Amino acid sequence: MINERQTELLKLIVEDYIKTARPVSSKSLCETLNCSSATIRNEMSFLEDMELLEKTHTSSGRVPSEKGYRYYVDNIMKPKELTGEDMLNLQTVFSNKSLVLSDAITRSMEIISDLTNYTSIVLGGSSKDNLISKVEVVPTSETNLVAIVVTDRGHVEHRNVTLDEKVSLVEIKQTVDLINKFIVGTPIDEVSMKLEFEVKPRIGESVKQQRAVYDALYNVFNDLSNDATVHVNRPSNILKEPEFYNNMEKIQNILEKFEDKEFVRNIQQDDEANDGGINIYIGSESEFDDDVAIIKTNYNINGEEGTIALIGPKRMEYDRVTALLNYIKENIE
Repeated sequence: MINERQTELLKLIVEDYIKTARPVSSKSLCETLNCSSATIRNEMSFLEDMELLEKTHTSSGRVPSEKGYRYYVDNIMKPKELTGEDMLNLQTVFSNKSLVLSDAITRSMEIISDLTNYTSIVLGGSSKDNLISKVEVVPTSETNLVAIVVTDRGHVEHRNVTLDEKVSLVEIKQTVDLINKFIVGTPIDEVSMKLEFEVKPRIGESVKQQRAVYDALYNVFNDLSNDATVHVNRPSNILKEPEFYNNMEKIQNILEKFEDKEFVRNIQQDDEANDGGINIYIGSESEFDDDVAIIKTNYNINGEEGTIALIGPKRMEYDRVTALLNYIKENIE
């Protein structure tokens, strides 16, 4: 499709634009390619005719087109070797044996968000096939609790619970102990039934406080059996990207999509995502937004399935992000 010099030119322009967010001029590439500015302009014009480059209205320089990014990703880019600092940051998570699987995945993606300034997403598979290992409740005030559910596959869910009345710590403990006695080892999607027919009859109608805790936990399990985990880390990172500085409408639109859990879950559904590798969607290739890129991969650990992804501008460090996601995938699996 394009010759060796044109390939090198496209590579240089893509990688320079990713770093600077500024159009690349022919003059800036003369020394690197060891040829005249006129020759580079001719090659740029050819790449523009091939729809791999675009000319901006404000400069004589060129920027990669969506098609140019795709050609770069498919034919030129190689995953970047991670720095020792990147690996050290992530190893603090993977070497922490006290972390359960879901927390390790979420924490490692938070670190990647900090390292790259992109938004990271963790999409857990439905937890209905998980067996309950234990339930804990931590009171945070007289009427507020945090319910913590741990499964046999290392999956941990936290839910904030608000009670309609004050409940004593003794009543809370008695209710949780009773629930644990009957539901440990039960699949999440069967817990609600077991609560209804085995636990509820043992909580007398006269014990109003225990009933209040029971009702709250019943709703938590009902939510878990119908829900898949969605964690969106650092959505405001998009505000730091120079191409969005003066486009508040665009920023608002993207932030609203991050807040829409049903929309975010669709990232998990793309057809190509089942091949076990790294999948890259640039601009219009996804439904998210024409000005962003999504890089994602699936994981499967002992039957616990999910998706991890990074979302940033089309001017994304594809080589580095690909390497980071590969590193996490290899370590968690």
